[in-house]
Amino acid sequence: MSLASCNSARTADENPFFVEWDTPYGVPPFDKIRPEHYVPAFERAMSLNEAEVEAIASNNDEPTFENTLLAFDDAGRMLAQVELVFGMICAADTNEQLQAVQEQIMPRLAAHYDRILMNDRLFERVRALYDRRETLGLDAEQMRLLEKTYRGFVRAGALLDAEQKERLKQINADLSVTGVKFGNNVLAENAGFALELSEEDLEGLPQSVRDAAHEKAVQRGLKDKYVFTLDKPSLLPFMTYSSRRDLRRKLYEGYLTRANHDDKNDNKQLVNDFVRLRTEKAHLLGYDSYAAYVIADQMAGTPRAAFDLLEGIWPAALGRAKEELAEMEPLLRAEEEGAVFEPWDWWYYAEKVRKQKYDLDEEMLRPYFSLQNVQNGVFFLANRLYGITFRPIAVPVYHADATAYEVLDADGSHLAVLYFDFFPRSSKSGGAWCGSYTEQRYENGERVAPVLSIVCNFTLPTKTAPSLLTLDETETFFHEFGHALHFMFHKVRYRGLTNVEGDFVELPSQIMENWAFEPEMLRQYATHYLTGEVIPDELVEKLRNSQYFNQGFGTTELLAASLTDLRLHDEHDYAPFDVNEYEKGVTASLGLIPQIEPRYRYTYFSHIFDGGYSAGYYFYTWAAVLDKDAFQAFKESGDLFNRKVAADFRSKVLERGGSEPGMTMYRNFRGADPDKRALLKARGLWQEPAAAETPAAE
Repeated sequence: MSLASCNSARTADENPFFVEWDTPYGVPPFDKIRPEHYVPAFERAMSLNEAEVEAIASNNDEPTFENTLLAFDDAGRMLAQVELVFGMICAADTNEQLQAVQEQIMPRLAAHYDRILMNDRLFERVRALYDRRETLGLDAEQMRLLEKTYRGFVRAGALLDAEQKERLKQINADLSVTGVKFGNNVLAENAGFALELSEEDLEGLPQSVRDAAHEKAVQRGLKDKYVFTLDKPSLLPFMTYSSRRDLRRKLYEGYLTRANHDDKNDNKQLVNDFVRLRTEKAHLLGYDSYAAYVIADQMAGTPRAAFDLLEGIWPAALGRAKEELAEMEPLLRAEEEGAVFEPWDWWYYAEKVRKQKYDLDEEMLRPYFSLQNVQNGVFFLANRLYGITFRPIAVPVYHADATAYEVLDADGSHLAVLYFDFFPRSSKSGGAWCGSYTEQRYENGERVAPVLSIVCNFTLPTKTAPSLLTLDETETFFHEFGHALHFMFHKVRYRGLTNVEGDFVELPSQIMENWAFEPEMLRQYATHYLTGEVIPDELVEKLRNSQYFNQGFGTTELLAASLTDLRLHDEHDYAPFDVNEYEKGVTASLGLIPQIEPRYRYTYFSHIFDGGYSAGYYFYTWAAVLDKDAFQAFKESGDLFNRKVAADFRSKVLERGGSEPGMTMYRNFRGADPDKRALLKARGLWQEPAAAETPAAE
């Protein structure tokens, strides 16, 4: 750690975290922040936070909402700011220095929060307010803040005895280090794999896929080669179009076996460590399992409720996947007599089925979905629904790939700053996400606008074409933009009420996906990148006809991953286990067919091990029930861009943060509980029964 701390003696004004930022719109001064700034910034911020907490805990006055709860809610602002910037940069553009800082700081940060949340004097003041909460004259938001704060202390161990608290502190420290190691191993595995091919290995690949692979090879100093990586924009086109079954297998197995090679990057022992530590933590806090601990604070309430949802959809999804497989197997056997269909065959033969059944090839669609077109599309949708507009701005950026926009509300006022960072690189984690560099907050009664970023791993442009997105990437853009709208619309008085339940958080993102391929929407943004021609009605119709294509597979692999997560974290006792064998046992008990793998396998399942979704990958499916039902409000109005419905959704859901329980907000918007049938219908897994015929009059 000498590298990170050797410059800690620099004067305060040289560390950007020690001075007020004079940047446009208050964005972080990325051009001035260096890796060596983080350790001193964390140390000062933690010290300041401890002083703030000590002032609250040692106050001899009777606890009041203002001198205890509000003071606690306001404490730690500098630390929160440093954490946000550091966490986002580590995910989007890490390096060895930042990884070293992570390994040093994360356990110290865990210990810092433990000291606060297990501070007996502070907790006694909070508990004193909680015990007489009905007499304090609090409004609904203040009451919710008090209840959430009290529950947060209890869930963090405030009621444990001294010995139990010490053990919990050690567990939290160990978990923080384990998470850093797990994530860094996955990053190293992604960066370390490359399928290096010659021209004769490219059978079946479209020219655009070849061009992208060649450019990647040139970047690596390989002039006459083609390189494919485990990044989705490289992996999936190869799996979809390569007629070389042996190479599809090699690439897919490289993806499936990440961090599972019994070497320095192997994550199997770390998975064991996670389960051991999390199970012990749950027991200390009075829960049967870690899943029970996590879900007690979610909309679902119990693991059983989450299992019921997933297991209720599973038979229909798996049944449809088997039907899809039955359509593909004859195509494989026609090409290779006696061949057994394998997981690396699915994308290739699914695309053949799509072409046969719907006369639709994703390559014929991609020219209409250039990255710029899709960005224009989400901007158009946000404007039609909410009246907001976007203008590019010149502000400091953390990487040359990043761009920034000011977001203006319908009345022209400043709403947010939104960064975009679209393309894969070795310093970036896989997948896509939206997060904050600075959060919406109130200062002196005035709303301070947030600074957000959408980070993706989309198809790179080539020398001959711009970035042309797949349908999945297009949907991902709409999804992440929904998260951004949620963050930028926040009007939350108290920091402690910013976050919603985990199984509610994907509603604002997933509802946006519903617009992506609606004909009315496509005609607004899907134009050919060369000719400017609007996507023809014929293609739109084919796309609509194929809307249920491969939904069995997509839903099954998602549910399988969700169930492997829940099963693992709902174990009541820990004993050392073989990670691969345990996973096989779970999928076998589900009846998962061998031709489908769970969307993520344990050794690289970052969502549940270093990404905040432990025992919560079911969140996506739970929220899908909400989003499909919520979208019906627009459908039922007869106008997909209905401003009144959108205004309701904004005011009753998006602006509220966690100021109310998720289901309360949902009912306030929709007027009823969500209907699961909307999800099943949207995925083609359920059809409305035909209305009974009325007997003819005699």
